[in-house]
Amino acid sequence: MPQPKVTAPARAFEVAVRDLALSRDGRALPTTVYYPQGAGRFPVVLFSHGLGGSPADYAPLLRRWAAAGFVVAAPAYPHTSGDSDDYDVLDVVNQPADASYVIGKVLELDGRTGDRLFRRIATDRVAAAGHSAGGITTVGMFTLARDPRLDAGVVLSGNALGAGTGFRGTPAPMLFVHGERDETVSYASGKAAYDAVPWPKALLSFPEGDHGTTLLRDGGASFRVLAATTTEFLRFTLYGDPAVKPRITAAAARDDVATLDDRL
Repeated sequence: MPQPKVTAPARAFEVAVRDLALSRDGRALPTTVYYPQGAGRFPVVLFSHGLGGSPADYAPLLRRWAAAGFVVAAPAYPHTSGDSDDYDVLDVVNQPADASYVIGKVLELDGRTGDRLFRRIATDRVAAAGHSAGGITTVGMFTLARDPRLDAGVVLSGNALGAGTGFRGTPAPMLFVHGERDETVSYASGKAAYDAVPWPKALLSFPEGDHGTTLLRDGGASFRVLAATTTEFLRFTLYGDPAVKPRITAAAARDDVATLDDRL
């Protein structure tokens, strides 16, 4: 939904980390929350990890988002995380509902007197993001398991496998990010999901990018571009700050390692 225009924070915040012991109908969802230390009410970003992964694997990126002024909640899914005792790739179909549950629990903290996030969450500004199977989970939250609270989405190396391409509900801008040399989730399948999105969107493509090693390695040029572009996208969509829009294009052009199809 269109967000009121609010100036996005210009400074970088110190980042704090906490763990939430969550569970949905017996499905354990231990959640790591990265959040900015400072005054303000901050939008929420729900992040979903890939198969065999964990929130900690994505800490460099998630900390960048939190430092920019977002509360980032990253659950470890019960049957697809690296710590799972009962690993089942097919359980990805249940993860959109898990993610929506976690969003609800995090939003509740804003009204919990005495909590570290009491009155510090912009409960009407929420995005979902994820990598690989987490990207598929994110697509599912905009299609078959549409979460009406979502205002934006970021899909890293994901596609619409098992989620269909029937994007539904109130239009929500989406940013897809994909390496053209991805041998795990093909670039073509990711672009097909992107092409099916009927509302404002952008596709950040890395001609030399793989499934994640190149894109998510902290310190590399591809990571710098990915981190900067996704951060500016979240600032633009969740804060509604029009001054940020040109910075999305500028971030994508940094280091000349990616191209951007901008339809935002």
